Amino acid sequence: MTTPTTPITPLHPAAPTGPLSLSRTTATATRVLRQLSHDPRTIALLMLIPCVMLFLLRYVFDGSPRTFDNTGASLLGIFPLITMFLVTSIATLRERTSGTLERLLAMPLGKGDLIAGYALAFGALAIVQSALATGLAVWFLGLDVTGSPWLLLLVALLDALLGTALGLFVSAFAASEFQAVQFMPAVIFPQLLLCGLFTPRDRMHPALEAVSDVLPMSYAVDGMNEVLRHPDMTTAFVRDALIVAGCALLVLALGAATLKRRTP
Repeated sequence: MTTPTTPITPLHPAAPTGPLSLSRTTATATRVLRQLSHDPRTIALLMLIPCVMLFLLRYVFDGSPRTFDNTGASLLGIFPLITMFLVTSIATLRERTSGTLERLLAMPLGKGDLIAGYALAFGALAIVQSALATGLAVWFLGLDVTGSPWLLLLVALLDALLGTALGLFVSAFAASEFQAVQFMPAVIFPQLLLCGLFTPRDRMHPALEAVSDVLPMSYAVDGMNEVLRHPDMTTAFVRDALIVAGCALLVLALGAATLKRRTP
């Protein structure tokens, strides 16, 4: 006669490997938003800094409104990318170092659900941030664009999502918030110099032009310039927007690959 055995429940259940779950993703996004709601300084940084920078830029070029038109559209996409990168990298690093991610990964929660939840939460903030900055630039500061302001908003939103994805990714390689900030010169500044903001990319040294061709911020600036100069949506604009969106999805996938439990 054999004695029935009782199955042993593992101490750390394995995370599901199936497709994304809407309920788990939205639960993660809700938790992140609830935590951010208790940090008004972070919310202020996200919402106000791009607007303040655009406001300052407008009156720096008060005697040359056309210069503001030429640079303001590009910076309308760059500022959200930078702020979302900083806030997301620091916020995610806090959860990594505090052990929150470790505990979440021990629950029935897939890596895709976790990354998608973070992207959804910060994406919701990015929508508000981009709408505020675009509305301020176009309807209050008088940014003169030939195309639709909605296309400006679309590119600004894609840039903010790209900044979110980059922040999630680089948080895996920092051991402190100070190190997370240090990644900004390595990840953001080269793109800022080579994106075509200061000089057209085709006038750069051929080696630098080739490097700029693989940097997503270059296509964000190109997309903004398409809206600035053309009344209708162009093929080049669609290409630029798809490249920025594709880069954001690629970096999110790489971010999911960095989510690993350190305990057995």
